[in-house]
Amino acid sequence: MPEMKQPHDRSANGVVHVVDDDASVRTALARLLTAMGYEVKVHPSAASYLLEPQSKSPSCLILDVRMPHVSGLEVCKTIRQDSAIPILIVTARDSDESEVEGLAMGADDYIKKPFNPNVLVARVQALLRRHDKTKQLRFKDLVIDPETMSITRDGRVITLTTTRFNLLLALASRPQAVLSRAQLVDQIYSDPSEHFVYDRTIDAHIKALRQSIERDPKHPQLIETVFGSGYRFTGESK
Repeated sequence: MPEMKQPHDRSANGVVHVVDDDASVRTALARLLTAMGYEVKVHPSAASYLLEPQSKSPSCLILDVRMPHVSGLEVCKTIRQDSAIPILIVTARDSDESEVEGLAMGADDYIKKPFNPNVLVARVQALLRRHDKTKQLRFKDLVIDPETMSITRDGRVITLTTTRFNLLLALASRPQAVLSRAQLVDQIYSDPSEHFVYDRTIDAHIKALRQSIERDPKHPQLIETVFGSGYRFTGESK
């Protein structure tokens, strides 16, 4: 395998499960992904993975297609019945049919053996980025769904403009972090350079957002003003 690039930040980026009946592949992938900052769990068969209590909640699943007894395609189909975790299937060089079938079964991407380790890591990272942008954010009494751009609080559906939805999503994606007005502008507009936004514009959006989602907008519990710095989302995680 080519020499892999080492990251500067080696903190854990998530949990990756590797399911492959080839011990050498499992070892190589575990070593590679651990070096890239991921927690890795390996499984020698589809059955051992499906028996894992947390099999449906890793950050990402790398799944070999050709395994004895239960194939990777069958695992993919089973997982997709009630889980949206990112799945990367690993296929043989001459296995175009498996790639098509795997994607039809719900896999998000595929890579062929033998593979470049940097390419595999890049695909895992891309899958995780896409997944993070679409997964629901759940708090004690608030649910934010980026995929449908919907907000629910106490079972009540709340309608927001696109700008205010993006503003709430930017804050709620980083609970307890203080975001400046400039940072919020960068995150709520697709091209911030095309928008000349005054500080009071963000303040006006925050005021309107509080009117929509806070029980008492005059005494906000979800979006806190940090004077001289910006705003912070303080909702309690579920």
